[in-house]
Amino acid sequence: MIPAAPPHFRSGFVALIGRPNVGKSTLMNQLIGQKVAITSAVAQTTRNRLRGILTREDAQIIFVDTPGIHKPHHSLGEVLVKNAIAAINAVDLVVFVTDGSVPCGKGDRFIEDILAHSKTPVILGVNKIDLAPEDPSKRAAVEQSYRNVAAAHQWPYQAFSALAGDGSESLLSALVQTLPEGPYYYPPDLITDQPERFIMGELIREQILELTREEVPHSVAITIERVEEDAKITRILATVHVERPSQKAILIGKSGAMMKEIGSQARQQIQKLIVGKVYLELFVKVQPKWRESNLRLAEFGYRVEAT
Repeated sequence: MIPAAPPHFRSGFVALIGRPNVGKSTLMNQLIGQKVAITSAVAQTTRNRLRGILTREDAQIIFVDTPGIHKPHHSLGEVLVKNAIAAINAVDLVVFVTDGSVPCGKGDRFIEDILAHSKTPVILGVNKIDLAPEDPSKRAAVEQSYRNVAAAHQWPYQAFSALAGDGSESLLSALVQTLPEGPYYYPPDLITDQPERFIMGELIREQILELTREEVPHSVAITIERVEEDAKITRILATVHVERPSQKAILIGKSGAMMKEIGSQARQQIQKLIVGKVYLELFVKVQPKWRESNLRLAEFGYRVEAT
């Protein structure tokens, strides 16, 4: 049930926009207080516009975690970038997330130009302040490079560490103050609008990102083939799709050791999601050049999203 909002209640949709690997998913998880999006040191982890929901006494904020905006090298990349840019004009507010451990660069300038031509309000969010240069002059130069961007467009400036949580309350206050008065869009106890199967697939993909390197991470897609539940256990059958036989070999590992480790770690995470015992069975299937196939992209859930 969605209750009626009290007087002066604020609500709206907030897109987290930025380059790959600046910490958008980590920030959303930090602000919501629970893990909704997968995170990884590998760039371009987020592939879908994932919504996370924070409900407070005075506000409901629906965060839209978008893929990092980058120069695409295949059809999948083109879809991801189009979806990220489309989100800008489909929300009430944008947090332009940047990496405060390095100065503002070309990738940030590209996104700055996109946002400058949008009518959506923007808050400049400088993440990773805990990783800023120790040298005072270098630290000041990095900070000033972002303050110059904020000043040029009169965007509010917020600095924080999404990982440690420093500055997150100040950012939340700025978001609530900027959003319009509005209703509850979702039930107050909901933290995401994504179906359970989608989250299961993402938790499996997260472990692949964490446990494999080389050529594998960006070539992986997950489909949940079957979920069977009874009183004692949930049985999940999932397929891991890769582009080349060599990637399949890496995922399986010697005597199946890598796949067993991926399955074990993913199962533990899924058990937290559904609160109960899980039996997870994984298969690996080679789908040559799936990232270039519009049919495969659609089959795996990667479509250009409507605004």
